[in-house]
Amino acid sequence: MALHIDIYDTTLRDGAQGPGVKFSSDDQLRVVKALDTLGVRYIEGGQPGSNPKAVELFRRAADLDLKTAEMAAFGSTRHSKSAVEDDPNVKALLKANTRVVTIFAKTSALHVREILGVTPDENLKLIEETVAYLTAHNRAVFFDAEHFFDGYAEDAAYALAVLETALNAGAATLQLCETNGGRLPFEVEAATADVCRRFPGAVIGIHAHNDSGCAVANTLAAVRAGATQVQGTINGYGERTGNADLCTIIPNLQLKMGYDVFHADQLARLTRKSHLIAELANMSPRDHAPYVGRDAFTHKGGMHADAVRKCKVSYEHVDPALVGNQTHVAVSEMSGRSSLMHKAAELGIALDRNDASTKEILARVKDLENEGYEFEGADASLDLLMRKATGRFESSFKLLGYHARVNQAGTGAATVSEATVKVQLPDGRVEHTVAEGHGPVDALNMALRKALRDTYPEIADVHLEDYKVRILDGKLATSAKTRVLIESSDSEESWSTVGVSENIITASCVALVDSLEYKLMRARQRQENGNGDKA
Repeated sequence: MALHIDIYDTTLRDGAQGPGVKFSSDDQLRVVKALDTLGVRYIEGGQPGSNPKAVELFRRAADLDLKTAEMAAFGSTRHSKSAVEDDPNVKALLKANTRVVTIFAKTSALHVREILGVTPDENLKLIEETVAYLTAHNRAVFFDAEHFFDGYAEDAAYALAVLETALNAGAATLQLCETNGGRLPFEVEAATADVCRRFPGAVIGIHAHNDSGCAVANTLAAVRAGATQVQGTINGYGERTGNADLCTIIPNLQLKMGYDVFHADQLARLTRKSHLIAELANMSPRDHAPYVGRDAFTHKGGMHADAVRKCKVSYEHVDPALVGNQTHVAVSEMSGRSSLMHKAAELGIALDRNDASTKEILARVKDLENEGYEFEGADASLDLLMRKATGRFESSFKLLGYHARVNQAGTGAATVSEATVKVQLPDGRVEHTVAEGHGPVDALNMALRKALRDTYPEIADVHLEDYKVRILDGKLATSAKTRVLIESSDSEESWSTVGVSENIITASCVALVDSLEYKLMRARQRQENGNGDKA
């Protein structure tokens, strides 16, 4: 039977310290639920002694019916000038009312003297009293040995004495923290192996940071050496360069190293949970992330795409379905007919390899990419292009014209953006509407929706999730071509569209029209098929 590895997630504490990461109180609860359904064993909810939001989270999480996860409160040992029973941080940890309490303490003699300003023996006393006190209050104490690997390199005897003190006082686990993120895998493996030899039977964990780009590798090395609990964050969020990325660690442990981490159905949720938590953290999912990124199983070169079509293992190290991802083929100026055929199949469009329309599509894609279009991240626009070329597209409306302007009465006055559009509907009616918005693109979006909403009420479900602008040739300054990529979503799916022009409003309009056309086409498909499958 494979050795089991417990996953301890610290996204809501360490991860929340990452640049740009921000969770609301409601977001925190959604993260807890997501991690629970994923199969995480422990969820570190934050530091109640210094963070009121963490206090609220523990209070609200107590009402959740968690299936696999257990909340853990985080804090330090008692302050050197406080008795343990009077220490505010220790009191806050108990008040959080979690069975598991994680406390951290210095294991580097240098840090003890220079940062804490106490003697090494006094530091051991802080640890012993705090662990013993919390254990006496029926808490399972997880001990985070801060800066352990640096401390071990400086003074191994003292670093090990810290661990022994915590263990003898009742600590349930010893977490070896690579806090600075600067140690390399061979160092981590050797030190962890030494700890496992000296404390047989103890539960040893690993907590790594990514400052040298080795957080994942260091974590795997520690597990090889005997660690059975892994700390990390979803998507590698964390201060500085981040923490060890659980979305990479978990499949590596389970699929490559043979450890028991999650059930297969839980692992298959990994990509979806990664993207959900990115959204809740106010971060964009990393397309290039291993396993869970959109590009993790994307093939652009024609030869690669053809090889994957014939034998997937030729360029895919695991089956993407195991982690809830899927194979993508990027159609671009580098593509051949094999890539195009594979991409069409992915989009649910049947193409004949030798048909004239297939050659026409490939030529059209290459011409448009030469103009600045980029279809790798705009599947919806590519889908529409293919359907139009093969006579499979039924337009929902025709844009006859538009106008956008910005009005400002004077310096310091409010800016008002206004757009006018004229569209023709399939029954011949012409809608001529005007709308205001926060900017000219927003006004154009509002005017288009206003023109279509009576005929197509389903467009009310469409939300613009992201809007990206790329200047294609900065040397041309204000006359340079602009590429606009728009990501949209409804209650069923997300899709991306692209537009290119020297005029940013025109480029935006092209992408907006494609976005709404795609939505209306998918709505017809669902109605005709009775489900969400592509036609």
